[in-house]
Amino acid sequence: MGYTVGMRATARPSLGPADYPFSHPVRTRFAETDAMGIVHHSAYLPYLEEARVAYLRDLGRSYAALHESGTNLSVVEAWVGYRMPLRFDEVVDIGVVVAETARAWFQIAYLLTVDDAVRATAVTVHGAVGNDGRPQRLPDWLREPPWD
Repeated sequence: MGYTVGMRATARPSLGPADYPFSHPVRTRFAETDAMGIVHHSAYLPYLEEARVAYLRDLGRSYAALHESGTNLSVVEAWVGYRMPLRFDEVVDIGVVVAETARAWFQIAYLLTVDDAVRATAVTVHGAVGNDGRPQRLPDWLREPPWD
């Protein structure tokens, strides 16, 4: 085929909640479940996005402010490892950590737990692009973040 799938997501999410400097709770919704009350796999990506946006906001960096400054953080790859199902009305704690940065992209690792039981791990890879859609360098605050 000429291309390889999954080459950017190299981070290995830790199973230890203490390895994540930020955690964001999300309550699962009925609309995201099947007839057995299990959350559909497609609902996990919006959970990751919600946690990622909350993490940046906690760092004092909103997506709106980034866009206004001419930087957008596009998702270029996502990986989720499902370990145990999420169910309707559970509160999922989503641990977030920046796992790796490079010149124009970075990876975030996630740990999804309910009552300290690991339910899933995930990695998203993001590329920095300008408002014109062209690749650009990551902002300095993201390349040399406070989590180092």
